Amino acid sequence: MKALVITGKQKMSIENQKEPVVENNQVLISPKYIGICGSDIHYFFNGANGTAVIKEPFVPGHEFSGVLKNDEIINGKKYSAGTSVTIHPAIWGKSLPGIENKREIWPGGNYYGSAANFPHCQGGMRELMPVFKEQIRVLPQNVSLKLGSLAEPLAVALHGISLAGEIKNKKILVSGAGPIGLLVAASCVLNGANVVVSDVLNGPLSRAKNLNVDDVINLGAGEKVPSTTFDIVFECSGSAPGITTAFDAVSLGGTVVQIGMIANKLSSINLASICTKEAIYKGSLRFDKEFDQAIEMLNNYKSTFDKVITHSFSAKDAVKAFEMAKDSQESGKVVIHFE
Repeated sequence: MKALVITGKQKMSIENQKEPVVENNQVLISPKYIGICGSDIHYFFNGANGTAVIKEPFVPGHEFSGVLKNDEIINGKKYSAGTSVTIHPAIWGKSLPGIENKREIWPGGNYYGSAANFPHCQGGMRELMPVFKEQIRVLPQNVSLKLGSLAEPLAVALHGISLAGEIKNKKILVSGAGPIGLLVAASCVLNGANVVVSDVLNGPLSRAKNLNVDDVINLGAGEKVPSTTFDIVFECSGSAPGITTAFDAVSLGGTVVQIGMIANKLSSINLASICTKEAIYKGSLRFDKEFDQAIEMLNNYKSTFDKVITHSFSAKDAVKAFEMAKDSQESGKVVIHFE
């Protein structure tokens, strides 16, 4: 089978690999559309994502949909080969007291397309992949394979939103209009919130406007985010200036949810107002049950979420796809298509 393999910094090629071995309770799928995430971009351009360094040939990709390779029985129901599916990419770790209901932070887990552990947990940018039956979600007929690849990043957005509580009629700032920020903004609009999006580039903000947000703020053009204004701020940039702005923008007693991943290093952030406002600051990591909610939203609001995917590349043009995904001015979500 063919697979996209990263072997180091800016070293990626299509290679022939042996067909994977299917273990007990696993089935074989053929990935068709795989989204490029920020972590994938770091793996390719830097050879590492934070502290996760590529130490062996590595297949990226944790946002993917595909088809069943063979006839299978899943949850007592028979599905034929070619059935469209998407995959919940988490392999859960071990529960600890106090976090029994937060599987996304259980220690000892793994995640497809992650080099955090060794051997690495290989991802979905390949022609064939074994997955556990409990990870399989059959896609509704209205959800294409291309759109189905958005289930994972949309679940990330929905998990962050869930941590904030009720959002209907709330004044919300989404800081950062990359793919996750766009999915957060779209979900908040669909759930009746008043949404403003900020970014430093025109391209992402133009895509946010297409999602019917109430307003956009171009920080790169010198526009300012109003201080002490927003009931909830979803910080999706992961940047120190973005976090500082979020604390300034949130209202008295408001909530900031950190969805954008922060670099594993000391950063200069002004935290003063979090005390004077008695603001709540919450971290957010991946998702759990929101994955199923994401599929439902993709089914119900197809025309909205279709707008988030801006580019699709064949696997043979993967390097061009990664370069486009890195260019946030030009691209929203970029996906790779295996024929």
